[in-house]
Amino acid sequence: MDPRMTEGEQNLLLLQKLIPREEKLYVWCYNFSGDMSASSCPEEEEMIFDQAFRLLGGLTQALSFAESPENEKPVIIGSPIGMQWAVTFEPNRNHGLIFVTGPVFYTSPLEKQIRSSFRSLPFSRENRILENELCRLLPDLPVIPYAVFIRYVLMVHNTLTGQQLGLDALVAEGAGEHRVPDRSAGQHDRTKVYLAEKALLEMVRTGDISYEGAVRNSMNLSSGVPIRGRDPLRSVKTSLVVFITIVTRAAMEGGLSPEIAYPLGDSYIQSVEDCNDSGELSALAHAMYHDFIYRVHYLHANPNYSHAIQKCCDYIELSLDRKIKISDLAALVGYSEYYLTEKFRKETGQSLNSYIRTVKVERAKLLLRSTDLTIREISERLAFSTVNFFIKSFRDTTGETPAQYRKEDRHKG
Repeated sequence: MDPRMTEGEQNLLLLQKLIPREEKLYVWCYNFSGDMSASSCPEEEEMIFDQAFRLLGGLTQALSFAESPENEKPVIIGSPIGMQWAVTFEPNRNHGLIFVTGPVFYTSPLEKQIRSSFRSLPFSRENRILENELCRLLPDLPVIPYAVFIRYVLMVHNTLTGQQLGLDALVAEGAGEHRVPDRSAGQHDRTKVYLAEKALLEMVRTGDISYEGAVRNSMNLSSGVPIRGRDPLRSVKTSLVVFITIVTRAAMEGGLSPEIAYPLGDSYIQSVEDCNDSGELSALAHAMYHDFIYRVHYLHANPNYSHAIQKCCDYIELSLDRKIKISDLAALVGYSEYYLTEKFRKETGQSLNSYIRTVKVERAKLLLRSTDLTIREISERLAFSTVNFFIKSFRDTTGETPAQYRKEDRHKG
């Protein structure tokens, strides 16, 4: 190794040797400031793919994951156009290095699909240039089946960290806390399973990116379609095909065009059929759900919001389980608290505190409809200072108390 090279560049050279050139799969090294320090991508494509990672939200998500030392597993990051990346971190966060593998498409993209997906994004000169460049590169865009991509991702991660993670390492964050579902309990309480499934599909329809809790709740209640057969893997595949089908429909109900939703769902179903073990299927299920939710989320994003205000809105949506401070939001976007509060009110028509309460009440409504949590438990889960303040906030927003809302919803059901 050349002693003049940075540690990141040295690691990048090592990682390059793990991936055959014909795969068109590249590895990138970024620091915690978001600057790219090195990549294995050919020079003529490097600037375009780096721009895609930035403009499609990949870098923002990667930096967000990197901020938490607890995030030690590789993370799959999707985008509104179906382009995917995987992010992994060196064990010593003091180095401040983030390694990105990708980009890839799981199936060959069509120009029509790419252009249609870009129309759902806020209009900007940069986005239009990127759209045209990706369409120009269409025959050369990296296309790798999900099963193959995941194996390379784990190879890169294990080489960097010294860990020996298996295919189940890419399940949703927090999946290690899941218990094995009690099938008999799920069968005896179909109502709970039904409510949990309603919550999962509603989060797709609304593009709710704070979905992890709902996924955990659903997994704890049911492991899917209760099919018994000689081939357990076939049973898991059948369950996942059903899940992909209903998620695809929910995404279309949320505004995703059929021209995008149907081919995307079909590509995930084909990836299911190509899988050979249950750990790989679990990772695929999470990647699929994440992908559809973020596509709908970007559709619902207000095109009139600046990047900083949209970033604050996303942060709020992902932080409903804790007290959100204006000072934290100001630091996130590099503004003073006063400037942020004024800019936020001007763009959204609400104060920051009012917006936070509104989003938390919307999450409370979902929990009231889809769980048996008590009013106190929901208040605590959403980090309200007191139960009384939660009830007042809920009534001021909806015109009724949480108990009244739940009673009316159950009566409708």
